[in-house]
Formats: sequence, structure tokens, C-alpha cells
Amino acid sequence: MSNAATMRPGRPALPEWVRRLPEYLMIWVPLLLSAAHLVSFSLWTIWISFTPSTLVPVTGWVGLRNYSAVAASRNWQIAFDNLLLFGSAFVLLSAVTGLILAILLDQRIRGENVLRSIFLYPLAVSFVVTGTVWSWLLNPGLGIQKLVHDLGWTTFKFDWLIDRDMAIWTIVIAAIWQSSGFAMALFLAGLRSVDSDIIKAAQIDGAGPVRTYRRIILPSLWPITITVVVIQLQFAISTFDLVRALTNGGPGIATQLPALVVYDLMFQRSLLGRGAAAAVLMLLILLAVLLPYAAWRYIQRRRAAHA
Repeated sequence: MSNAATMRPGRPALPEWVRRLPEYLMIWVPLLLSAAHLVSFSLWTIWISFTPSTLVPVTGWVGLRNYSAVAASRNWQIAFDNLLLFGSAFVLLSAVTGLILAILLDQRIRGENVLRSIFLYPLAVSFVVTGTVWSWLLNPGLGIQKLVHDLGWTTFKFDWLIDRDMAIWTIVIAAIWQSSGFAMALFLAGLRSVDSDIIKAAQIDGAGPVRTYRRIILPSLWPITITVVVIQLQFAISTFDLVRALTNGGPGIATQLPALVVYDLMFQRSLLGRGAAAAVLMLLILLAVLLPYAAWRYIQRRRAAHA
């Protein structure tokens, strides 16, 4: 009887795709749903942008009238100028700040884990909280200026938050505080991935730390630098809640950004068609950043595959 039991054929092995079906369901179902959500609402927004919709969507066709109205409006022109200034300053300064912090941490200093957590902590804070806290700090009657005045320096002036010409820089400051830790984490990972044998060879040849970083280490971080710039540009283009909490677009409309223009047109003026047109213009700006980056990544993969 035992011999018969041992000779009994076992259960047939399941096909590979059946065994991996739970994995596929966990990965692809949310991914496909997210893609369907993104594509469907993007197409709906594009359609609305060509209609005379106001409070509610309506059928009809107005061509490019909404786009021309948005592009000619003073709000959009100021928002676009602010986006160029804010995006350039924020991306450059946050990348430089993150790189400097990464280089400092790369020296294997004592307490590195604690410092790394401190630098990354702002990334865990919501943009609304960041904007609110910085609005308190930069408020001339509550924050830094009042503190310095209370210490006896009554001629000190730091009223950028209510200065039309300088208010946009308060958003830059808050955004750098929020996002430079993210850049630091990417740069630090890149620094730790540099081949130590190359660095040792450079040191044997007499290269000092500055020359080693300038000639060997920093050039190897070029792919990571592009990634940091692209991700930070995406954040700059879509920035809304930080500005809403910090300046609310003021003083006046001095710190308007495209996302605030979309919100104003759709939810405050009930101009749904124009708001959709502004949103599509934001999408085009974002694609102008993402498509070249995607093409560059594709070319890099092709080169690596043929290497």
C-alpha cells in the first residue's frame, strides 16, 4: 500500500502566469485604474476647454477663444512670469543646497543618520503646513522682523511677504526648505555609488578633495542632476497649496502662479471653460519638461543596451 502511495502521480504544476496572478493583480489593476483616471479626466478637461462652459459643462464649440482669453489676461501673464522666476530660482537653489548637504554628509561625519533625518523631515510635512508656518515666520508683525525688533534692532526690516517685488522670493524660500532634502537624498545616493577605486587612484596621483570632486565625482552625478531638475520643475509647475497657504497669490496678484489662475477661473469666477484652458496650458508646460526627459532616458537605455 505504501508502494502504491509513492507511485501516485503528484499534482500538476501550475502555469507560471497563474502562480504570479496575485502579483499582477496587485500591480497592474491600480496602475491601469490610475492611468484610466488620468487619461479620461485629461481628455474631459481638453474637451471642456473648447466649450463655452461657465458654472456647469455645456455643449458647444468656441474654438480657441478660451485659450486666447486666458493668454491675454493679466493674471495669466503675471502667473507665467512668476513661474519662470520661481521655477528657475527654486530648481537651481534647491539643487545646489541639496548637493552641498549631500557632500557634507558624504564625509562620514558623526551623527550622519540624525542629520539626514533632520534634512529629510520637511519633505514629510504637507505643503499647506509649510506655507502656514512660513507665513507666520515672514509676517512682519509676528515673525522674524518682530523678533529682531524685540531684541533691540528696531531698524531691521524684513517685510518681503507684503512687498510686491519681493513676495515671490518668500515662496522660493519655503519651497527650498521643503524640497532640498529630497535633492540631498538623491545626490547622496549618487555620491555613495561612485567607484571608490577611482577616487583612491585620484588621491594617489595627488588630486586634492576639491579637484577630486570637480573632476571625478561631480561629473558622474550628471544623470542624477537631470533627474533632480526635472522632478523639481514638475513641482514648480504644479505648485498650488504652498502659495495658497503662504501668500494666497498676494499682495494683490503679485505671487500668482498658473495653478492659482486655474483655481480662480474655475471655482471663484465660475468660468469652467477658461479654467480648463488654463489647465491644458499647464499640461503643455509640464509636457515640455517631461517629454524631453523621457526621450533622454530612452536614448540612455538604448546606448546602455548596445554598449
